[in-house]
Amino acid sequence: MRRRIMAFVLLLCLPSLSVCWAQTLGIGDTAPVDLVRTWDIDVRPNGEGLPAGQGSVAQGRLVYERRCLACHGTLGQGGPHDRLAGGMGSLSTASPIKTVGSFWPYATTLFDYIRRAMPFEAPQTLSGDEVYAVVAYVLHLNELLPPDATLDARSLPAVRMPNREGFRSQHSTVHE
Repeated sequence: MRRRIMAFVLLLCLPSLSVCWAQTLGIGDTAPVDLVRTWDIDVRPNGEGLPAGQGSVAQGRLVYERRCLACHGTLGQGGPHDRLAGGMGSLSTASPIKTVGSFWPYATTLFDYIRRAMPFEAPQTLSGDEVYAVVAYVLHLNELLPPDATLDARSLPAVRMPNREGFRSQHSTVHE
C-alpha cells in the first residue's frame, strides 16, 4: 500500500518537476499566451468556444465542392474517405452506417472537428465562415437543415442531432 501511495504522489509531482528540470537544465520555453491562444480552439457541445461568423448551406456547397468533394464524394457519399450523409435509422441494424446525421451527437462537434482537422491536406486553413458554411451544407445533406439555412454561434448549438441521446448514460457528465 505504501508503494501505491508513493507512486501516486510521484505522479502528482511529475508535471511540476518537469518544469523545474527544464528550467534547471536550460531547455524549453514557456509558451507565449498568443501561441497558446491559437491552439485553444475547442468547441463544447453547448457551443462554448464557437467563433464569430456565419455560413449558409449555399456557401457551404461551394466550399465543399472545392475542398471536400475529392475525399467525401458527391453529396457526402461515394468518396474514398468517410461517408458524411445518409444512414438514418441504421444504427440499430446489423450493418449500421455511421455518418454525421446518423451517429454524431452534437452539431458543434462537427464544427470543432472540421475546424481542427479538415481539409485533410491542409488542416485549420478554413476560415470560421467557411467552417460554418461546410457544417451547414453537411447538415443539409443529412436533411437536418433546410436549403436556405444559415448557421452562426447562436443557431449551431440549437441544431438537434438525431443520435444526441445515443451517447448518454446514467453517469454522463456532458452539460448542454
